[in-house]
Amino acid sequence: MTLEQRLPVVVLISGSGTNLQAIIDRAGTDLPIEIRAVISNRPGVFGLQRAESAGIETAVLDHKTFADRESYDLALIELIDSYQPELVALAGFMRILTPAFVRHYAGRLFNIHPSLLPKYRGLHTHQRALDAGDSLHGATIHFVTEELDGGPLIVQAQVPVQPEDDADRLAERVLQKEHQIYPLAIRWFAEERLKLDEEGHVKLDDKCLQGPVVYADHEPIG
Repeated sequence: MTLEQRLPVVVLISGSGTNLQAIIDRAGTDLPIEIRAVISNRPGVFGLQRAESAGIETAVLDHKTFADRESYDLALIELIDSYQPELVALAGFMRILTPAFVRHYAGRLFNIHPSLLPKYRGLHTHQRALDAGDSLHGATIHFVTEELDGGPLIVQAQVPVQPEDDADRLAERVLQKEHQIYPLAIRWFAEERLKLDEEGHVKLDDKCLQGPVVYADHEPIG
C-alpha cells in the first residue's frame, strides 16, 4: 500500500495519548495510513487534544452512560464502523472488550501492552516485573482476541531492568519503546505484509511467526 493508498484507521484511547501521538507523527509521511477518528471512552482526556491539533476527527462515547458492557460495545461498534476503518488500534484504551466486539474486528484489532507477553497480563506490569526480579521488561503489540492480553503476538521491544529502577523510571523507558513498535506493526499491516490467518497464526511476509519479532534499536521502522 502506497502513501496514496492509505489504510483507514480508528484509534481508541482513554488517556493522554502518547502512543497516539507516535502514530500521528508518522501518519502521512512514511506510515501509509489515514487516521479517520480518535475515540475516547473518557471525556476531556489530553489524547483528544492531540488528535484535534492534528486535524483528526474526535468522538467521545462515555462508558458511564451505559447500563452494561454489552450495550456500550454495541454502540462503540456502530460509532467505529461509521468511519469504515480497516484497522482499529487500541492505544491505552482501558476497557475489557466483550467477545462480540472482538469477533466483529477479528484480524484487524491491535493492542499494545506494557510487558513481554505472556508475562504480566493486566495492570501494574512494571511493578510486577520489579517484584519478580526480572532482568528484562518491555512492551508487546498483539492482535486482540477474547482472551485478555492473550492474543497472537506481533512484535516486542525489550528493556533492561536497572538496579536503580522503580516502577515510574521503568515505565518511562518502556514507553519510549512502545512509541517505536506500534507504528512499526501498523506499517506492516498497512503494507499488507502482516495478517492473522484463519487458524490464528500471525504471518509476516507470508511466513508464520513462531514468536513475536524482537525489535532492536538499530532496526529501521519499516
